[in-house]
Amino acid sequence: MAEIFPLPTAPAPAPPRAPREPEPLWRDALGEQLRRLRHDRGERLADTAERAGVSPQYLSEIERGLKEPSSEMIAAVAGALEVTLVELAAAVVDDLRSHAPARTAVGVRAAYTLAA
Repeated sequence: MAEIFPLPTAPAPAPPRAPREPEPLWRDALGEQLRRLRHDRGERLADTAERAGVSPQYLSEIERGLKEPSSEMIAAVAGALEVTLVELAAAVVDDLRSHAPARTAVGVRAAYTLAA
């Protein structure tokens, strides 16, 4: 009599992953930081915009993350708020890092370790 061999079966599909929250965009984090700096100084939008040489509407759109300002515009607004581009960029990066998933930070550290 012939032996019966079980046929191979397809592996079970992996369970669906929980959807990740999208990471904040640079322009959103930049806008939040600029608004925070302006509020900390107790300034109106119009005051900061005037010193930066931009319209209040444009500054408002930057603060709300609706515009991708050029580096020149970012420098002008940073100067109006009496911060350097390095200080502003560092604050934005810190804000973005606080929203990053934990595994991203570990992956970056691991990449630097491997590169060393």
